[in-house]
Amino acid sequence: MTRKALLRFDQVGCRRGGAMLFSDISFALDAGGALLLHGPNGAGKSSLIRLAAGLLRPEGGTVDLSCATGLLTHDLALDDGLTVQGAIGFWAKLDGRDGSESDAALQAVGLASLANVPVRFLSSGQKRRAALARVIASAAPLWLLDEPGVGLDSRSLDLLASTISRHRSSGGAVVVATHMELGLGDAQVIDLGVAC
Repeated sequence: MTRKALLRFDQVGCRRGGAMLFSDISFALDAGGALLLHGPNGAGKSSLIRLAAGLLRPEGGTVDLSCATGLLTHDLALDDGLTVQGAIGFWAKLDGRDGSESDAALQAVGLASLANVPVRFLSSGQKRRAALARVIASAAPLWLLDEPGVGLDSRSLDLLASTISRHRSSGGAVVVATHMELGLGDAQVIDLGVAC
């Protein structure tokens, strides 16, 4: 018996603002897998991630998602008025978790010492790591990460790479749009080429 892929695109196309960004994209992503998205700004990397999350409808083809997702986009989705732990716990509860996952998630991204600090006082890199903690606390098998390394220093990039590696080792999978080296040498690669 074959296991069902966590995410499958079959001949998927995407149109935004009247322009066809891409067409005929096909891949299957299994547990432990990684998909790396390359291409210039405007080529459709973020749109492909939004298609995978179910936030956009494909222009053609089918998207089959068989698990929960943790989504990290440019909008970090953290309430500036809450503490870091409160903001992570809020999302964990929305994801059906009991909120206790926030401690381990903050530890994983090196922010445990800032758990009681309001989000508004974090640097941009710390906010990015807090948003990654939000994804970790969701316990979703599939992570959809749009430029997760933006604003991170080299130490934080190493932390991001090791966090992704641990997630994959435990049976999770990732789709990552990035131009940075994150230790994903074994990943499937889709190069969306030149923007339309």
